[in-house]
Amino acid sequence: MLLDGKTLAAQIEQELKNRVQVIIQKMGGKIPVLATILVGDDPSSATYVKMKGNACKRVGLESLPVLLPTSTTTEELLNKIKELGENPLVRGILLQHPVPKQIDERKCFDAISIEKDVDGVSSLGFGLMSMGERAYGSATPKGIMNLLEHYKIPLEGKHAVVVGRSAILGKPMAAMLLNKNCTVTICHSKTQNLPHIIGQADIVVGAVGIPEFIKTEWLKNGAVAIDAGYHNGGIGDIQKEGLSEKCSAYTPVPGGVGPMTISTLIMQTVESAEKFSTLTP
Repeated sequence: MLLDGKTLAAQIEQELKNRVQVIIQKMGGKIPVLATILVGDDPSSATYVKMKGNACKRVGLESLPVLLPTSTTTEELLNKIKELGENPLVRGILLQHPVPKQIDERKCFDAISIEKDVDGVSSLGFGLMSMGERAYGSATPKGIMNLLEHYKIPLEGKHAVVVGRSAILGKPMAAMLLNKNCTVTICHSKTQNLPHIIGQADIVVGAVGIPEFIKTEWLKNGAVAIDAGYHNGGIGDIQKEGLSEKCSAYTPVPGGVGPMTISTLIMQTVESAEKFSTLTP
């Protein structure tokens, strides 16, 4: 089964359009805003920010790109986040990762208020989510969960192996799968006998950031392969060759996890705006 994130993301956007129109009516014609902060001139990050802006337009949200120079300090970025946080029309704040090395990224992520952390990057948001409490999940793992749910992939009791332990992908992915009663193994650069561990998995999530690092031959027959990587040439973290024959379900690259990340970000911005609109006199 091909887990088609592109088609599902388009369906979600169609549903969100109607919800956004209701929000705008409740807010007296004012349009909710997703602010995207880009520090520096990394071309890949600029492309991602543009894609998110285009998605906003498609559903009727306003996109506010905030472009800051590479020389920006932590204090300057914190001030900008504070300014956006105080703007009632801004219902979501996204700080594009990665930021220049002189910036304390974690401090800046954690400065985003829980109500506007629609990308699920704050420590508070992660803590609430991991405890099963209400919070906006990190966009990529939450998008993966939405995809698995849509295609009715069984999770309860399954052995899921997450390859990668980043704070905004691997760790929240593991927590979300655990919350759905998977037995979860997290693998990383110090893991020993990685092919053997992956070979035991019912579900494998590639989140390591290395092109085709996970080999098809490592996967057991009938496994579900979720590829959260994207690299030049349209390849992911999992080897493409033979994947459709080996797996019971898999995500394509491109067109799998990527579109779901963006649609989840937009969906959570809409949810934030809906909460705010109910409080607006």
